[in-house]
Amino acid sequence: MPEKRPFERLPADVSPLNYGLCLKPDLIDFTFEGKLEAAVQVKQATNQIVMNCADIDIITASYAPEGDEEVHATGFNYQNEDEKVTLSFPSTLQKGTGTLKIDFVGELNDKMKGFYRSKYTTPTGDTRYAAVTQFEATDARRAFPCWDEPAIKATFDISLVVPKDRVALSNMNVIDRKPYPDDENLVEVKFARTPIMSTYLVAFVVGEYDFVETRSLDGVLVRVYTPVGKAEQGKFALEVAAKTLPFYKDYFNVPYPLPKIDLIAIADFAAGAMENWGLVTYRETALLIDPKNSCSSSRQWVALVVGHELAHQWFGNLVTMEWWTHLWLNEGFASWIEYLCVDHCFPEYDIWTQFVSADYTRAQELDALDNSHPIEVSVGHPAEVDEIFDAISYSKGASVIRMLHDYIGDEDFRKGMNLYLTKFQQKNAATEDLWESLEKASGKPIAAVMNTWTKQMGFPLIYVEAEQQEEDKVLKLVQKKFCASGPYTGEDFPMWMVPISICTSDDPTCAKMQILMDKAELTLVLKDIKPDQWVKLNLGTVGFYRTQYSPDMLESLIPAIKDLSLPPVDRLGLQNDLFSLARAGIISTVEVLKVMEAFVNEPNYTVWSDLSCNLGILSTLLSHTDFYEEIQVFVKDVFSPIGERLGWDPKPGEGHLDALLRGLVLGKLGKAGHKATLEEARRRFKDHVEGKHILSADLRSPVYVTILKHGDSTTLDTMLKLHKQADMQEEKNRIERVLGAISQPELIQKVLTFALSEEVRPQDTVSVIGGVAGGSKQGRKAAWKFVRDNWEELYNRYQGGFLISRLIKLTVDGFANDKMAAEVKAFFESHPAPSAERTVQQCCENILLNAAWLKRDAENIHQYFLQRKAPPAMV
Repeated sequence: MPEKRPFERLPADVSPLNYGLCLKPDLIDFTFEGKLEAAVQVKQATNQIVMNCADIDIITASYAPEGDEEVHATGFNYQNEDEKVTLSFPSTLQKGTGTLKIDFVGELNDKMKGFYRSKYTTPTGDTRYAAVTQFEATDARRAFPCWDEPAIKATFDISLVVPKDRVALSNMNVIDRKPYPDDENLVEVKFARTPIMSTYLVAFVVGEYDFVETRSLDGVLVRVYTPVGKAEQGKFALEVAAKTLPFYKDYFNVPYPLPKIDLIAIADFAAGAMENWGLVTYRETALLIDPKNSCSSSRQWVALVVGHELAHQWFGNLVTMEWWTHLWLNEGFASWIEYLCVDHCFPEYDIWTQFVSADYTRAQELDALDNSHPIEVSVGHPAEVDEIFDAISYSKGASVIRMLHDYIGDEDFRKGMNLYLTKFQQKNAATEDLWESLEKASGKPIAAVMNTWTKQMGFPLIYVEAEQQEEDKVLKLVQKKFCASGPYTGEDFPMWMVPISICTSDDPTCAKMQILMDKAELTLVLKDIKPDQWVKLNLGTVGFYRTQYSPDMLESLIPAIKDLSLPPVDRLGLQNDLFSLARAGIISTVEVLKVMEAFVNEPNYTVWSDLSCNLGILSTLLSHTDFYEEIQVFVKDVFSPIGERLGWDPKPGEGHLDALLRGLVLGKLGKAGHKATLEEARRRFKDHVEGKHILSADLRSPVYVTILKHGDSTTLDTMLKLHKQADMQEEKNRIERVLGAISQPELIQKVLTFALSEEVRPQDTVSVIGGVAGGSKQGRKAAWKFVRDNWEELYNRYQGGFLISRLIKLTVDGFANDKMAAEVKAFFESHPAPSAERTVQQCCENILLNAAWLKRDAENIHQYFLQRKAPPAMV
């Protein structure tokens, strides 16, 4: 690892009270002019002012002490590496308040950060640009010189000078709009003063948009801004937002503090969305829903993202983390409560079961690596901050908060949240402050328990065995760190304080016993349990640990999967634990394949989704062997009974989850080459293309992926034509994600070239390349070569940001030999990507783990597949 560079936060001798900021973007030349008039406080006499500033040229700067002469700065010293500027003054600035004035110019960049340009097409087909912002974590300094640290809060008076036919938005409501004296085509739009807030939450947008609006029950004006002509597509998000604001107000018992909130769809947008206070920006696909052309999973995604960003309006915006080390508080909390909110708005989504598959298991997968990191990471330089926007901050953060909420109970949890938000509103807080509020409310040792989960990386594997003693079962529990590479062999013995819940076949939905495991070993007595009753740990898969049962305990749980007496989330957790134990070499993969076959009667979408993911991982692994076809047969055997039960067309009375399940199963069967599915997909695709019968949105992905996987150049051309014709970004993305399924080498090249073309929005290139890498063995090699050959362009395009990490992970994670790990490591040593450093290490570790897994289990798996097909022996 290269040495961390010394990083210093800004000096505290001068701080802002209010920023008066006027910006004038030029949407043709891609520059902007800015004027800053800041009310500042000099806390300690000094002759210089140090601020953050990047890619900005200061023209003049002066300081006027209150009631005194203005002093002009005589020097601007830019420290580009540290993104700082030092303004030097000829005389000492005395303690007291004054006005700092800076005139500056900057560029509207195309890097999707800071004040940037976003390309869109008008309904008549013209290409134009909007000027939009993305400041988190450290890019407000690209729009105006500022004290760009979350704890340096101030109020903002913003005005924008814009063409008079454009929409101009900022965090607050418009209070004045008047003609601009120098140019009759421009207007100056003034916005109300913001509350005290952090710089990373400031936002402005200038462009052409339509909107839909409503008032929430608590009187907040809610608008959803859409591309021109697509206002209808904002209605779904509008409904969700209008239901969500009162839900949070009630949950936190703190009102939403601004008069309005806008949700706006931005064409070129790196993240999913950004919670700017009062002006939340989104990718189009995270906000726009077309009743006819949007699939069920898009609706669910929009509902979750809206819930997530609105939660930040309290948790993050009203109370902000003191420094990026505590980012996880923001993100983990919002990633947990978005599910609570969607469950409130859409109980039919069974969203908490989906949480386990989407967040909990994903976090455990990453956190079992040696190259994981604790939830709380000390970060300094901006490049290090970018790197912690990962599954640990979001998904592990959310998972431990879910465990904590369960451990405290909803009532005390809400009481503690209210204490925290009230005490720190308009201020900053650290992780400890939240624990203190929750401890006060619940009387439980929150800090002691939670420190074991946030300050050390990893999580425990709990080994459990049971012994029948007359009417009772005696359980022995042992905890050890769970490692992706097998049994933990470290010198130190990390310990966790684990809330353990235990249920039995008596009542699988109710805890027979709850206890806090705070030592390495624990012996428990469960009273009145008959020998034939099973026992299961981790009811609801809420505790952030994996469980390894003794063989006989596991044996007794298998029938409870088959007869569905175990609840869905527990069936899912059991299967996922077994899969990861096999992956780590603690049990044999064949054991898991046998358990997977017990899921024949499974009706639950999320359980299938997790099973499908794991079979996908195994399938990728076995693509490196010569019996890849055998696992396709296994996949067809596992999925065809449910496929037959569901059929192709929705039945009366079906809902959201049936639609998701049908799409999942048909896609899985189609990709595996299930004959009847492939034929039907081809037939329906032909009707779709000819306009005879348009595919329902929920069937498009499975049909597209099936016909591409088994398609030729004509198929690919047809798909590219559909892509070009698609009006909705969701449909374009849907096609982009599956193009990589095509298998001929020259067509794979065509798809990769397409990824970098003008046809694909810059933030979506990553998923096209990722789709190729995940599509086939040839695709994986080609995608990795493509990334290396086009590295300069790709790196330049995503400069730091987390998209570069995502690109690397998607491209190389599926390799499975030691030589490849060395090749990846060597490439990034000669082509450094500082913000993706940890990702590269994790990928190399994963490749080595895959190689070891293949060595260890490939032969057994092959034998198992052969013996499944063998005719039963003659007796």
